[in-house]
Amino acid sequence: MIDLRLLREDPDRVRASQRARGEDVALVDALLSADERRRSSGVRFDELRSEQKALGKLIPKATPEERAALLQKAEQLKTDVKAAEAEQNEADETARALLLQLGNIVHPDVPVGGEEDFVVVETHGTIRDFAAEGFEPKDHLELGEALGAIDVERGAKVSGSRFYYLTGVGALLELALVNAAIAQATEAGFIPMLTPALVRPRAMEGTGFLGQAAENVYHLEKDDYYLVGTSEVPLAAYHMDEIIDADKLPLRYAGFSPCFRREAGTYGKDTRGIFRVHQFDKVEMFSYVAPEDAEAEHKRLLDWEKQWLTSLELPFQVIDVATGDLGASASRKFDCEAWIPTQGKYRELTSASNCDGFQARRLSVRMRDDKDGKKVVQPLATLNGTLCAVPRTIVAILENHQLADGSVRVPEVLRPYLGGREVLEPISK
Repeated sequence: MIDLRLLREDPDRVRASQRARGEDVALVDALLSADERRRSSGVRFDELRSEQKALGKLIPKATPEERAALLQKAEQLKTDVKAAEAEQNEADETARALLLQLGNIVHPDVPVGGEEDFVVVETHGTIRDFAAEGFEPKDHLELGEALGAIDVERGAKVSGSRFYYLTGVGALLELALVNAAIAQATEAGFIPMLTPALVRPRAMEGTGFLGQAAENVYHLEKDDYYLVGTSEVPLAAYHMDEIIDADKLPLRYAGFSPCFRREAGTYGKDTRGIFRVHQFDKVEMFSYVAPEDAEAEHKRLLDWEKQWLTSLELPFQVIDVATGDLGASASRKFDCEAWIPTQGKYRELTSASNCDGFQARRLSVRMRDDKDGKKVVQPLATLNGTLCAVPRTIVAILENHQLADGSVRVPEVLRPYLGGREVLEPISK
């Protein structure tokens, strides 16, 4: 959630952010009104409680004639205090509910618009000219089936559409990717983490995934657990309700977990193969930093993603995601999109998001710092960055590194994790 002081001091900035996101601007005024009611009801409750305490001290000292009147007043005050407390609680709940609907304040440099209004920041690598090499590229599913690596038919038979099996070298390729990604993250100072796939509602709500993204979340109603769509959720909640000393920051974690997404609203999109699926594995980077270090950390996360994709020898571009496609918790997000030859376009493989103090406020993760000789406790900043979303990375590797005979060259960075194998061969030619 945003800082309420910012809302009170600069509501126009919050309105502009909502407008840029394509969200309801009227929510800002509703929240301002609710916040005023919350504060005034709190003042009223405090005044009545103070009066009640003062009266409580007078009663034992009162004369018998005075005591009856004082006791009658005490009864009335008891009723008034109870009503004021109920009013304060209701006002608090209303303000909090509205505050949870408000997205993070977008960074001023983010391009304004919808999904297609991103700005290309940079491009890397060279797109192969398959025509010059004398053959038509196959798509990842045709290649994967020939390699004995991907089985979507049995995935659909067992679990339905958008499920799959990775088999043989496909399974080995996933393990190689995960191990190589974790090795890079560990070398960069991240602590490897295996995280829960089921979380309680507060963890999911605290990271901002129960607002506009709720339609893509799997909920186990009987147990009131949520299946995570990314290990960002358990990593953000890892230090929930904790105060971290500033000299311990930054804290960096690399989480590996299964991820589950309903993919609501994507009917007919990417139905072939394993590019858009309901379950996949992912290595996610997550950082806790001091607020003033957030933008520099955002650049570092992006640099690590670029390093990873470069090591996989993939052509890719970096985009500055537009305001309407940020998601509720991010103030700014950069995506790395790899070139997919058979689609003739770049597609998202990784993303890096700066959430500032938005998630930290919701999850009550704070830092303790010494400023001018005084201990100051305040929300810190959280950031996240996908290092390797496995299925999409496999799609990019198979299509970009395919050879004319249907085999696939293995990028050098993965060879030590595949027993030195340089090429993945079709199981039958």
